[in-house]
Amino acid sequence: MSNDEGRHDPLVPPVPPVNHGLVVQGGTHYVGNQAIGQRAQAFSGSVSFQQQDSGQAARTAELLTYVEQLLEEHRSALADPDGTTRELRRLREELDEEEPQAPVLRRALDRLTAFVQPVTPLVVAVGELATTVRGTLGA
Repeated sequence: MSNDEGRHDPLVPPVPPVNHGLVVQGGTHYVGNQAIGQRAQAFSGSVSFQQQDSGQAARTAELLTYVEQLLEEHRSALADPDGTTRELRRLREELDEEEPQAPVLRRALDRLTAFVQPVTPLVVAVGELATTVRGTLGA
């Protein structure tokens, strides 16, 4: 393609660069195993819920209460305040189960995150709550 002097050989067309990257814009994104590029591979083990230790459980309870308070304060700014309250209740109920199911937790967190999008304080609080809860989901 190039000769020894670093010049391009006019008889060989240049190979256009290929971007094997990932572009994510806006919002909060949680990505599991991901592989990008030629011959890329991603591996995953089974996913299960690990019981929270007392510190994690206390932080989760604190964040749930905080999100509830923010929901009351910003209720009028939400597109679906009843749906938001319902998802928070589902999340709390699943967390109270003896063996919380990871798919149920993920779905409730994803829906709750979508419901609070227009209200910045709620987005931040739900993001922290999601991080805390997802931290207990083991791979």
